[in-house]
Amino acid sequence: MMDESDLSFDLTDEEEQLQARVAWYYYFGDLTQQQIATRMRTSRVRINRLLSASRHSGIVQIRINSKLSECVSLEQEIERRYGLAKAIVVPVLADDIDVSNAVGAGAGAFLNTQFADGQTVAIGWGRTMAHTLRAINGANYRKMNLVSMQGGLSYCPSINTFQIVSEFANRLGASCHYFAAPIYASSGAIRDAFLEQETIHETCLRARKADLALAALGDMTQSLVVSYGIGRKQDIEGLRRAGAVGDVLGQFVDAYGQLVDHELNRRVVAVGLDDLRAIPNVVVAAGGKHKFKIIRAVLRGRYANMLVTDEMNARRLAYDEED
Repeated sequence: MMDESDLSFDLTDEEEQLQARVAWYYYFGDLTQQQIATRMRTSRVRINRLLSASRHSGIVQIRINSKLSECVSLEQEIERRYGLAKAIVVPVLADDIDVSNAVGAGAGAFLNTQFADGQTVAIGWGRTMAHTLRAINGANYRKMNLVSMQGGLSYCPSINTFQIVSEFANRLGASCHYFAAPIYASSGAIRDAFLEQETIHETCLRARKADLALAALGDMTQSLVVSYGIGRKQDIEGLRRAGAVGDVLGQFVDAYGQLVDHELNRRVVAVGLDDLRAIPNVVVAAGGKHKFKIIRAVLRGRYANMLVTDEMNARRLAYDEED
């Protein structure tokens, strides 16, 4: 993980840059030394030596203490282009590997510098959130409140969506407030009834007044919402016809971050996107080629002022590359 407080790295030190990149691939990209060597067109022996050197030089301790100059440059350009308070770019080797682990590690490292006792922190759910959780330092914030921002899934084999917020709270020693409802109600009227229930209404009010929010983003092909929350193929096709590129808190938006005209958006049980935008600090964490459109849409819609993403998406965002 990157030490955000250490800004004294030498961007001209090519050896340090190489050591840091290999360390990211190995420790957070879950690649073997041979896989890294093959992709970088070098030998496994050299990769092994670089990893060893990175440990001896102090770049790799419990965390990785060096930034990559390419990533730093992309961070600065994305912040300028989209008016962000902070962008975190993690290195990846290629767009054909799962980068959610590396993005989660970067998000966790950044959030460790943002948490403070007394905060109200609003949390979404998703695969990236599960990876982020593993990188959160244990703490004892007795006056912190962790609040869910959206209903959950009744079935999901990979993660328990209702449990994400409680695991964050346990890790941070904070109080926990659940959004005890499904992500989608069977009708708009039932959705309204859910939101009027006292416990859900109070949780929603707490989330709206959060000091800090953390949300994952879903695309139209691999997200948990699409895979397990919607179910009906005709709904997915209808969302695409309406121009949806993905979802934020279960709410589907077009390429410019505007809510699409679809009945699922009228049945979602979650904090609204205007309310999300009003939270002072909103971090979105997402990576992988399939997430590019929804990441860009969220930045265009100004729903977040902080972003954690991978190097390849960052490059496309920085230079506004189209598909």
